[in-house]
Amino acid sequence: MNPFLAVSLFVNFRSVVHALSDSLDLVGINDVHHGKRVGIMAVEIVRLLGWRGDDLDLVLDAGLLHDIGVSSSDLHHQLVEEFDWEGSQGHAEFGAYLLSQFPPLAQLAAPIRLHHTHWSEMKGRYGRTELFGNLLFLSDRIDVLAAVAMLKNELLEQVPAIREKIASQAGEMFDPDLVKAFLEVSRKDAFWLMLEADPVRDYMEKISRNARPAETSLETLHGVASLFSHVVDAKSRFTVEHSEGVARVARYLCTALKQGLDLGDEDCAKLELAGYLHDLGKLRVPDAILDKPGPLDERERRQIASHAYETYRILTRIQGFEEIARWAAFHHEIPNGEGYPFRLQGEEIPLPARVLRASDIFQALSQDRPYRAALPAKVVLEHMKQLTESGQLDRIIYDIIAANLQEIYRLARPGSE
Repeated sequence: MNPFLAVSLFVNFRSVVHALSDSLDLVGINDVHHGKRVGIMAVEIVRLLGWRGDDLDLVLDAGLLHDIGVSSSDLHHQLVEEFDWEGSQGHAEFGAYLLSQFPPLAQLAAPIRLHHTHWSEMKGRYGRTELFGNLLFLSDRIDVLAAVAMLKNELLEQVPAIREKIASQAGEMFDPDLVKAFLEVSRKDAFWLMLEADPVRDYMEKISRNARPAETSLETLHGVASLFSHVVDAKSRFTVEHSEGVARVARYLCTALKQGLDLGDEDCAKLELAGYLHDLGKLRVPDAILDKPGPLDERERRQIASHAYETYRILTRIQGFEEIARWAAFHHEIPNGEGYPFRLQGEEIPLPARVLRASDIFQALSQDRPYRAALPAKVVLEHMKQLTESGQLDRIIYDIIAANLQEIYRLARPGSE
């Protein structure tokens, strides 16, 4: 067991999950509230059926996380452009697998696995889990129809057509009792108006205000950070296990540095979390840009550069993650002020953020990319040396890398062990 994980932070675990779920909605690029709308609608539907308390919390969280198996913007477009698509089951299976590996959220795996399964296929084995999964399917498909109408500013005008479309699938795609509840609750204009951006934000902010921080182990936070890092890294075949490699290298470097500098076990544990989460914002970058085999143009570079700020925006929502948010978001800042997104200079960049930057560069050089193969350890070290000599990396960090090159190279490439 990682010795750093005995440390705890005073945060609300559910607030962490809600904030990190923002990254899933980034995959929509221009529509960033899909998961929230699905969760809110699902809650309103089963509230009419008498569900209360913790059950409603579970439904909301499942809605927020139902697309945790989707990191590809191309796949997301397919899912929202077609009302019923045979290829949709893959992401449901992957999302369920990810959640099943993390005990605090494992109870959501089974319904999320079913969130594209037709009711007619489950009639012979229909219980609470199947109902839960079909509720997510119903709410998800309602939102696909509603989102198109909202983009055209025609939501209320399209309500009759949406209700008719859903009603036509009662007994086939959807549980007739759930459809009946939906048709009842959606008679009110308020049901549809709450799907607009401002009401959705208000809904989530109210939950956040009522969430009380509590001592949460870094083992649990490590698990949820690792979970979301897998979503980010699955976006491109060239970044598989990138975040894990960055986290491992950052933790190693921090451990070596703490003996001579003002860094402790908690700092190293938090830096490891920042390593797992540093690229959350990349989920908003189109697949074609991340996988482009040649140089990026200026517009594409700006889109890539925006990911660090998106990461900052998500992590700063979590009370107790203030340092983690800064360290993660600053991993492209350079002492000369030419980095992004804040153009910090010199000592404005905290040492842990500088460690994370070195770890990110080292891991990226050690991994295949669309435009080149992974570089050998000695070549990676030469690149790090050049950056150090130009003032872009700290000499003390470089010296640790040089003295422990093979071990750090191994840590940077988790799949190579």
